[in-house]
Amino acid sequence: MAAITSSVPIAEAPASRRKFPFLLIALLLPMAIINFVAFVLPVIRLGMISFIESRSGGVLTNNYTLENYADFFTDSFSIELVSNSLLLGFGVTLITLCCAYPIALFLHRVSPKWRNMLFVITVSPLLVSSVVRTYGWMVILGDQGVFNGILMSSGIIDSPLRLTNNTLGVFIGMVEVLIPYMALSLIAGFGRLENVYEEAAASLGANSWTRFRRVILPLTAPGIALGCLLCFVLSISSFITPKLLGGGRVFLLATEIYDQAVIQLEWPTAAAISVIVLIIFGLALAVYSRVVKRFD
Repeated sequence: MAAITSSVPIAEAPASRRKFPFLLIALLLPMAIINFVAFVLPVIRLGMISFIESRSGGVLTNNYTLENYADFFTDSFSIELVSNSLLLGFGVTLITLCCAYPIALFLHRVSPKWRNMLFVITVSPLLVSSVVRTYGWMVILGDQGVFNGILMSSGIIDSPLRLTNNTLGVFIGMVEVLIPYMALSLIAGFGRLENVYEEAAASLGANSWTRFRRVILPLTAPGIALGCLLCFVLSISSFITPKLLGGGRVFLLATEIYDQAVIQLEWPTAAAISVIVLIIFGLALAVYSRVVKRFD
């Protein structure tokens, strides 16, 4: 027995363990370099520009100052930008969740024979550019568009409803654009939902609403949190849909960044607003992490 034990090459295990970290580092190093060059360095540069003092005409100086942030937080228009963006983000996220949740739940329960086809139909809007879909909504919701034309021809209204160039049009367009993203996130988070749990609750006398509130909703909470995080971030950073459907009358953080950087050439101000948007994203990610830990 002692001979068998002594013949085991006990030195090979530590050697293999010593080689594993080097292999892991070698595999992760290219992606780490790409992320550092393509993401970390631009964010650092963006933060540096946000502290640079600029002159009229977009001329950057070598002086660093906090004036860009001070001007932003002391300006009532800037505070309105933040409140408008947050309210729109929360509202779009909530309505998108209400619209996409039944779709995702149906796709999770449908027969595998039809699931793939219905899944492709659900995500098919992602194959069309958001610019094209936004222009489509402009045609549908315009004063002479399809929706107003139907209502006026049927005698329901006498004058067209204002559904574009305002917050309502932006809201409708963004909800439609973000529904596929929400549905994908929900489906990805429905892995813990199984029929046996609902059957067990039903056998204990729980009705449909109780099963949904006590079984389905808690089990799908991680997917809901993921979808809300994704849609909130996309709605806050959205530019094309608010710019087109808002007609330049809906002022949000993303549209203000464009105006400051491209139209007024105030790059430090645009960089400061961008950093504030990144901070909002970080806070949203922190809330998401706490929610997910609570339901795990």
